[in-house]
Amino acid sequence: MDIVMRLGAENPAVIFSKNSCCISHAINMLIRSFGANPTIYELDELPNGDQIEKALLALGCDPSVPAVFIGKKFIGGSNEIMSLNVKGKLRPLLIKANAIWI
Repeated sequence: MDIVMRLGAENPAVIFSKNSCCISHAINMLIRSFGANPTIYELDELPNGDQIEKALLALGCDPSVPAVFIGKKFIGGSNEIMSLNVKGKLRPLLIKANAIWI
């Protein structure tokens, strides 16, 4: 789990994803639509992707992807990100994390 927390804290917005996951792609596009440039870790391309996926499941992200960190904090998966967006709270969260500027 340490590697996930370390990678999640390296940049203002981090998404753990898989190339084959259309929901991961949708979350990536949503966050980019605000002007953010998230760091993307494609688990199916990383040599330790299986290890990272197990750590994400241990964090409570089920399914394991997408898993989103904003401002060095684990936010959650697609449900949490979409809920924040619908409530108008995703953009302010990205601004507070310095993932986007106004």
